[in-house]
Amino acid sequence: MGYSIAIDGPAGAGKSTIARLTAEELGMIYIDTGAMYRAVAYYFVKNGLCAEDEEAARKACKNINIDVTYENGAQQIILNGENITSGLRNEEIGKMASGVAKIGCIREKLVDIQRKLAKKADVIMDGRDIGTRVLPDADIKIYLTAGVAVRAKRRYDELTAKNISCDIKEIEKDIEKRDYEDMHRAISPLKRADDALLIDTSDMSICQVVDKLKTIYGERKNG
Repeated sequence: MGYSIAIDGPAGAGKSTIARLTAEELGMIYIDTGAMYRAVAYYFVKNGLCAEDEEAARKACKNINIDVTYENGAQQIILNGENITSGLRNEEIGKMASGVAKIGCIREKLVDIQRKLAKKADVIMDGRDIGTRVLPDADIKIYLTAGVAVRAKRRYDELTAKNISCDIKEIEKDIEKRDYEDMHRAISPLKRADDALLIDTSDMSICQVVDKLKTIYGERKNG
């Protein structure tokens, strides 16, 4: 079993960016579990499926194969033999991802993949239920969060930087809705593990958060 750091938190808290940069600094492998759920969402959107149709979801589960590879240290998501990494970050996929994350067979399939990855190497894994469900025995557990308005502004800035027209108020509403759905879903709801350290990134820069995680790692590893 490799050394593992589990990072959980709501959408827009900076989990993926922080986990990726920290992994680079510590020489660990970064595993973006959210991208795996987005890959399933991509399949659903592409095939016109509805996350609420349980029978269709069960059939789809049997036809979905997801692999994780790395190119120049960056995680690549392979869905049924196709690299779909570049197509995972639009709003439609993000909204569908919250829906497919509620499907039991999908979660079981992806959790199994994630645990196998963690056994092979030292990893930093981020998502919604890493410390509570996927890696309950992780060496370090972090719960990253930030205020809704802060997270909405971050997403707004990200989209406008790409010349994508958007409404910050609508983004804020979407984030509030996703938070509620993630925290109230029947299967593996988003919550802070009892032994997870809480880090509110609202007033912190990316570098400050990464430095804090590196400090925590050093204290735990050498303590």
